Amino acid sequence: MLTAPSLRTVNVTRYMQPLREGGSLPALAEADDNFKYVLKFKGGGHGVKTLIAELIGGEIARTLGLKVPELVFAHLDEAFGRTEGDEEIQDLLKASRGMNLALHFLSGAINYDPVVNPINAELASKIVWLDAFITNMDRTFRNTNMLMWNKELWLIDHGSCLYFQYTWTNWETKATSAFVYIKDHVLLPNATLLNEINTEFKKVLTADKLKNIVELIPNEWLQWEGSDETPEQIKDVYFQFLVKRLNYADTFTKEAIDAR
Repeated sequence: MLTAPSLRTVNVTRYMQPLREGGSLPALAEADDNFKYVLKFKGGGHGVKTLIAELIGGEIARTLGLKVPELVFAHLDEAFGRTEGDEEIQDLLKASRGMNLALHFLSGAINYDPVVNPINAELASKIVWLDAFITNMDRTFRNTNMLMWNKELWLIDHGSCLYFQYTWTNWETKATSAFVYIKDHVLLPNATLLNEINTEFKKVLTADKLKNIVELIPNEWLQWEGSDETPEQIKDVYFQFLVKRLNYADTFTKEAIDAR
């Protein structure tokens, strides 16, 4: 019997520091389980859609056996952030009350450098295939969005994947469109086993597994302004996109091979 994935929920107790400049201003924060997390706010950048991409992309990667820091739902209390001195951060915290998303903080991890830490063809092919599937444009030499931790490669920051969601009415076409950004993937030169990985991963990613991942999206994130669709209808679009994209896997795999 297939066990559906689940995420823990933590309450954020302390905002520690912003991690980098940018529209979403992710932060290092502490929660009531005494762990530190990289906190992604629904009130920043592209709002809940960034969190949905992070959730779906991260959990698909985990399903495929790739290493991703634990994802948790992170609750911000109504009173949280009232004493924050920075006005921009205070506004962000106010806009993010309720359910957010966080990744377990990998203390001591360093940014992945392909020159310093070359990886084998199998792992490179797995990550390239994943990013072609979820249309993740943000794993380049400029910003690898991977970390080395305990001598292993960990994937982070999937908030830029599934960009079809920003042109919602055209999702069917986007599911079977060429993913031109794959040519810029930092691991593409080493991804020499894409055909083999394609065969393997098409078997792993069943419709049930994709459905269970989509079902993780909190309904709180699916109350979209200007949309008449119910949360269940929105979830179904994400699910149908992923199924349609998976059925296109032979083609996007060939596109990646050609791009090499």
